Amino acid sequence: MELDLNSKIIIVTGGARGIGESIVRKLADENAIPCIIDINRQLADELANALQQEGKNCFVAIADLTNPGQCKKAIDDIINEFGHIDGVVNNAGLNDGVSLENGTYEKFIQSLKVNAAHYFSITQCALDALKTSKGSVVNICSKVAQTGQGGTSGYAAANGVRFGLTTQWAKELASFDIRVNAIVVAECYTPQYDWWIKQQPNPEASLNAIISKIPFEQRMTLPDEIADTAIFLLSSKSNPINGEFFYVDGGYVHLDRRV
Repeated sequence: MELDLNSKIIIVTGGARGIGESIVRKLADENAIPCIIDINRQLADELANALQQEGKNCFVAIADLTNPGQCKKAIDDIINEFGHIDGVVNNAGLNDGVSLENGTYEKFIQSLKVNAAHYFSITQCALDALKTSKGSVVNICSKVAQTGQGGTSGYAAANGVRFGLTTQWAKELASFDIRVNAIVVAECYTPQYDWWIKQQPNPEASLNAIISKIPFEQRMTLPDEIADTAIFLLSSKSNPINGEFFYVDGGYVHLDRRV
């Protein structure tokens, strides 16, 4: 399917690894120009260099996304380089385990900054460019906001914010022909997920118990499968989808999870 993404300038926060990396690679495969905004220069540069060696375009802007000034500079650098922005994928975040019982107010607020506030900052800074291009925004969300997980109040609250912003922006920006949708991730095997599962008392048993509750094929979702949905939502082929939540999870959330 021709997705009409050729030469489109698409921002991907947290694009140097995990789901973000898969989205960046898929965009490059479609001849778009992914613009990675990430705090890890080494990983971002390694990915950009690998794509460039394949004859594909990629741009890197380094920023601490909890700093609004650095978010603005990253967007300004992209506009100065290309003159326009056609889409934004808000993806960066970390399930940091800030719990109600053992967390603190300061850690809770920091979790909101790490996992939600930059969705606002990046999109706001890119908004004028998106109005010009009539672009698309894709917010990557976690099912934790709906299903809970235990011991992760900060991350759950932040994802509640991501859900709310998706609906609000879809309504607010429709008059500018800007579409805003979300992908809800459940059990997707990323480097971050691998780290988390290894912190469990019995990692193998814990993983098997989770997989057993995934209705479709009883397997984890792959980052590339999230990426396939993201690039579809960024493309003109997804018109007029707006304000929708796509659960790329093998039925984990809406079908029987046996809990």
